[in-house]
Amino acid sequence: MRVVWILTVATILLLLQAIQASAQMMPNTFADLAEDISPSVVNITTTTVIAGRADQVPRGIVPKGSPFEDFFKDFEDRRRGGGNGGPRRSSALGSGFVISADGFIVTNNHVIDGADEIEIEFFSGETLAAKVIGTDKNTDIAVLKVEPDTPLPFVNFGDSDTARVGDWVVAMGNPLGQGFSVSAGIVSARNRALTGIYDDYIQTDAAINRGNSGGPLFNLGGKVVGVNTAILSPNGGSIGIGFSMASNVVSRVVDQLTKFGEIRRGWLGVRIQDVDEDIAESIEGLDRAAGAVVTGVPDGPANDAGILQGDVIVTFDGHDVEDVRDLVQTVGNTEVGKAVDVIVVRDGKEMTLSVTLGLRDDEKLARADDAPVPENMPKVFEKLGITLSNLTDEIREGLDLLSNIEGVVVVDVLETSEAFEKGLKSGDVITEAGQKKIISLSDFESQVTTTIAGGRKTMLLLVRRAGDSRFLALKVQD
Repeated sequence: MRVVWILTVATILLLLQAIQASAQMMPNTFADLAEDISPSVVNITTTTVIAGRADQVPRGIVPKGSPFEDFFKDFEDRRRGGGNGGPRRSSALGSGFVISADGFIVTNNHVIDGADEIEIEFFSGETLAAKVIGTDKNTDIAVLKVEPDTPLPFVNFGDSDTARVGDWVVAMGNPLGQGFSVSAGIVSARNRALTGIYDDYIQTDAAINRGNSGGPLFNLGGKVVGVNTAILSPNGGSIGIGFSMASNVVSRVVDQLTKFGEIRRGWLGVRIQDVDEDIAESIEGLDRAAGAVVTGVPDGPANDAGILQGDVIVTFDGHDVEDVRDLVQTVGNTEVGKAVDVIVVRDGKEMTLSVTLGLRDDEKLARADDAPVPENMPKVFEKLGITLSNLTDEIREGLDLLSNIEGVVVVDVLETSEAFEKGLKSGDVITEAGQKKIISLSDFESQVTTTIAGGRKTMLLLVRRAGDSRFLALKVQD
């Protein structure tokens, strides 16, 4: 009996220790953290001047030359918020955070892109005008600068690589214009890729809505581990699937933007694809499906170093290459002009080549990139004011779509576009365009071309939302 009693006491003590450890991991309140970080978070308001449309009295309301014509023109001016067909001002909201006492601020590029004026509101209520120091569209990061009279409270970047799935995180920002709002959640997943080859997103269920873009994602130590950038949602609001660009990516981008005003990424100069199981089995000298097989070598650093089509890059500057995305990110994060050792498998043997990296110029490279354009990368249709993406398994799951639903999903809608005015939202699925079934972005792009070539000014879309479908016509040309 005594032995049983001793074992029981020991068990109880272990349970108490486990409960105490659990209590330490789960905070009773986020109030102290919110109080500490709030002064460093900012609301961002941007203003853009938009060219007005030529004022016209709707045909058929009054005869041309009628004494009532001026009256109806004035009425239309007031209704549209413009005057004499002149330009009008459009405002948008976002978030950001201060990273230095002298006024450097980080936000998303899409928050300030195309803005004519940028106003920063601080937690104290003070407002200051900001100028753009530099932007990076590939990671959707921008650095702004204000000129404060006194040093500003600021926050530091943390190490996003230490963030684990299940860790508590706190988001703060300006959702739907409700400034300095705090939400908490956990890290739901790591290393998510959404739209680009440099993506490294932390997925979180902390509430993120429109206006949170550019705001910080904090760990419990008050360090920034991510920049809130996007959500996956069928209705434009938070459903617990938010994405924050990892701080280890952001900090490198910010460092270059503050130093140079631009991004200077290393360039290897190869066209590559992933090594799958079949390719690995067919190439002598490969013992696993890893690395990047070279499909083309245009003029550039790799060509100068002797890298050949068919080589498999397995190691870059001491880093074992897992796949195309891994190699592109590693090269991009390497200093321009640095001589690095690249190990390739050729004719069943490993050989080491020295490559001096060039400067990656995305404008010049266009589609002749270090990596093929991802099949599921969203595409911007500027004329329509929308960004569309192919339906991936992840997006289909997030939108709760049946497997038989085909089309392209709306990723973003420009707020000044006709599409926005007609109610198109992110999360909508376009299943038909021009009365033709749509399965991919190429199908949609082809229908736009066909519509224009046929002399038609509008294209009919069939849009699916929350299980219901409706038609919507958008202008494709003036």
